[in-house]
Amino acid sequence: MADSDYESVLCVKPEVHVYRVPPRASNRGYRAAEWQLDQPSWSGRLRITSKGDIAFIKLEDKNSGELFAQAPVDQFPSIAVEGVTDSSRYFVIRVEDESGRRAFIGLGFVDRGDAFDFNVAIQDHFKWVKQQSELAKQAKNPDQGPKLDLGFKEGQTIKLNIANMKKKEGAAGSSKPRPTGPAGLSMLPPPPGGRSLASIPSPGEQFPSCSVDSQPTSAANTDAASSWPQPCGASTAANLDIWGDFAKASGSACPQNQQSTGWVQF
Repeated sequence: MADSDYESVLCVKPEVHVYRVPPRASNRGYRAAEWQLDQPSWSGRLRITSKGDIAFIKLEDKNSGELFAQAPVDQFPSIAVEGVTDSSRYFVIRVEDESGRRAFIGLGFVDRGDAFDFNVAIQDHFKWVKQQSELAKQAKNPDQGPKLDLGFKEGQTIKLNIANMKKKEGAAGSSKPRPTGPAGLSMLPPPPGGRSLASIPSPGEQFPSCSVDSQPTSAANTDAASSWPQPCGASTAANLDIWGDFAKASGSACPQNQQSTGWVQF
């Protein structure tokens, strides 16, 4: 079964009135004041349905649901449904019977909100019909639809701010791994102009023996002092204390230093 065979209900109003409409003498429009509003010709229920692209305004009996009249609407706005010039609660609809005969009757609502719902229901139906028609055309001819142009126009430029990106890349590239010590601990680099860690003995090692006697200040001694610690001679024992043995001061490995400095032995 095709989709056009289904009938859907768009709007239902429990009470409406039908009036006889006198022939329109000119094109100035209909006026509800000319219809004898206190004497309606018929009263009942209104139901708007849709089947395919056509909407049907059906006037039915309140109790039995018997159809009194039906007005097919194939487009909107059209002469099938017209408003009057002097009120928003009244309309003129074109009804049609099974034999094809047509007549214009007046339709009135008790409440103004019901009249508004009636008008909006018909408008929404034909908006949907228009959208379905446009989608069907695009499906048949996809190349004829509007295309999205993403190209640059003549003279158009674009700017990219990558300052933050450069800063992050520089910060990431400047980080260097710190050197690790013998036990796997992180070690700081030596300060500028300071001694390297290679001149400091590791745990378990002893300082080389050196005489506590100082020599007269000279250029040679100044150069020699810059590379401290240095052994006093090849004959000095490696396991002696760095300050020497005061009990055996007479057996020092550098006796010539004692004579030059003037230290007194105890």
